[in-house]
Amino acid sequence: MDGGHLNVIWYLLVGVLFTGYAILDGFDLGVGGLHLLARKDHDRRVFLNAIGPVWDGNQVWLVTGGGALFAAFPEVYATAFSGFYTGFILLLFMLIFRGVSIHVRSLRAGKLWRQAWDGAFWGSSVLASFIIGVVMGNIAWGVPIAEDFSYRGSLLAQLHPYPLLMGGAVVALFLMHGAIYLVLKTDGDLNTQVRRWVRPTIVGFVVMYGLITAATLLFVPRLVNPFWVHPWLVVVPVANILAIANIPREMHKGREMAAFLSSAAAIALLLGVLGIGMFPEMIHGNGTPGTSLTAFNAASSQQTLATMLALAGVGMPLVLGYTFNIYRVFRGKVKIDSMSY
Repeated sequence: MDGGHLNVIWYLLVGVLFTGYAILDGFDLGVGGLHLLARKDHDRRVFLNAIGPVWDGNQVWLVTGGGALFAAFPEVYATAFSGFYTGFILLLFMLIFRGVSIHVRSLRAGKLWRQAWDGAFWGSSVLASFIIGVVMGNIAWGVPIAEDFSYRGSLLAQLHPYPLLMGGAVVALFLMHGAIYLVLKTDGDLNTQVRRWVRPTIVGFVVMYGLITAATLLFVPRLVNPFWVHPWLVVVPVANILAIANIPREMHKGREMAAFLSSAAAIALLLGVLGIGMFPEMIHGNGTPGTSLTAFNAASSQQTLATMLALAGVGMPLVLGYTFNIYRVFRGKVKIDSMSY
């Protein structure tokens, strides 16, 4: 297999890993963002137990994606993790706070104790989602990169309108994804309550989706160029729109699992549209021409890529098998018992 094919394959594989993370951790970040809407202690415990068995496994996809990025595209890894260092450290702390909140929240029955950890769980979930979106927005918009591929920007420069809008869109997307997941995991009066949240979250996401699409067309038109050059690629954004439109349709017909799968497909297709728009770039350099990090100028050696591809052939089925088994074991509605959070 020649070098060009190896680079493209690893561009796709890294994208698949981060897409898997967005789909799986997206819904439990969304559940966290909805956590404070539940007023009863029992209901909040149901929410925690809906994601309790799977949230840490979902983050395996983030770790695996980061490891693949480090090995396959070390220049991208170095530039991203140095340029967005403050954001990534803050994201790490938010993910830690979420895990701690889930485990310690019910260790004491005190009202103030639980309210404090409820607030920490909600805040860390929303902020983590927002940070992910801001980083994505900066990668798509472009950042100042020197000729040696080192980042030459500042934290304040990363907080301009387009990344902030992308952050809001990701929060809205995860809230919708999480609300649909909670419909699958709850029953009784709580299920009725959660169902009422789905429509507003869909409306909120559609509004943010429209805004970020308009902003992209107006201010980042290069992301649309591949679809003009290769018109057949338009099937991806069209499929994305159809997946989004299918979510309320499936919810109306009472097919919650189909709605959840449509939501997952919408996330995958949204990232697919971004990946197509950026290819072969992985981080756009908006400074000196030719400083963008791509799947070709920032990749490891061909021998490294080939060796890693063989290892991925063994590792990826293990990750997929683990994920499938966890969701199979913990399928069904949540029931609170003595072993629950």
